[in-house]
Amino acid sequence: MNYTQLPNPEGFYGVYGGAFIPEILYPNVKALQDTYQVMLADIGFQEEYNDLLKNYVGRPTPLYEAKRLSQHLGFRIYLKREDLCHTGAHKINNTIGQIILAGRMGKRRIIAETGAGQHGVATATVCALKGLDCIVYMGEHDIQRQAANVARMRMLGATVIPARSGSKTLKDATNEAIRDWISHAEDTHYIIGSAIGPHPYPDLVSRLQSVISKEIKIQLLDQFGRSTPDYVVACVGGGSNAAGAMFDFLDDEKVKLILAEAAGKGINSGSTAATSQIGKKGVIHGCMTLLMQDQYGQITEPYSLSAGLDYPGIGPMHAHLIEQRRVKVLSATDDEALRAVLELSRLEGIIPALESAHALAVLHQLTIKRDEVVVVSLSGRGDKDLGIYMENLKMDEI
Repeated sequence: MNYTQLPNPEGFYGVYGGAFIPEILYPNVKALQDTYQVMLADIGFQEEYNDLLKNYVGRPTPLYEAKRLSQHLGFRIYLKREDLCHTGAHKINNTIGQIILAGRMGKRRIIAETGAGQHGVATATVCALKGLDCIVYMGEHDIQRQAANVARMRMLGATVIPARSGSKTLKDATNEAIRDWISHAEDTHYIIGSAIGPHPYPDLVSRLQSVISKEIKIQLLDQFGRSTPDYVVACVGGGSNAAGAMFDFLDDEKVKLILAEAAGKGINSGSTAATSQIGKKGVIHGCMTLLMQDQYGQITEPYSLSAGLDYPGIGPMHAHLIEQRRVKVLSATDDEALRAVLELSRLEGIIPALESAHALAVLHQLTIKRDEVVVVSLSGRGDKDLGIYMENLKMDEI
């Protein structure tokens, strides 16, 4: 099966995906479905997108051989430094592309959801760049634990609206964003930040983030003499970072793909976000995928110390790849991720985002030969999480 040809015209990756949307949003979504691939392939779009990635975002991001971490773990590790993008995470690869599309569709008002705040900051950034109104929905709980990113969004001119329902996290922020979109369908474009949502968003976000895997192939060939690693490891919540890091390797079965989920306090603890391991098929935020739900089909609340992974679903492409056994899913607890933060900080002088630390943590669970090459997507930097680190790590360990 040629994975890169997915989804089908209706937006399904096998049984996952589709567009389960209110009728009022159908014209917006249908217009995007009908034009997004043409617009992405347009020479004018490509020129503007690539120019901004190079001269504004700072791409290509380095592929860094982490020699001390490699020596510590016993195999060769390269870090794809998405933390060095403008705004501090991979999210801007997607928002740059979608803001260009929004302009071409005549949309002047932009809405977004955010968990850890990185997608919100990236959306606010490109709205400031293009002079567009920006409204970001964020869970009230996440606003408190990600105060620095909230301040950045407001400095960039965005209006940050708290979601006060449910667990007051990413799921609830997404619910509020969709309600807003329904009320302002004609003039508003919704920049979804993860590889989730109604078709074409999972595919659109994955294609825009695929610049990560395209660069990995070029950089690995230059540094190591071959374009493919033995493993690609990435954290996954909704899945934009993982989709981007793995997209150009999906058809190469020799490359092993590892997703790192947030186990929270433990997979069976009742306080977890390990969606693919305890979830079942259902509809969330416009698509059929794997999600955490009770025996009656009601969505259950996820938990992770990491705001960006605190989501009860996973992108439909990832759900399909899991079902097809093309990817392997591992999980890391809060404590394991925090230990990985200290490990990278002390061995390489790089403080990772808590989301990225989950990918680093699962390296300890893999049996890898000394001469094998592992690429880890370092999806974001840890500045935003310093408050969490200070609160949850012993001061004499820092």
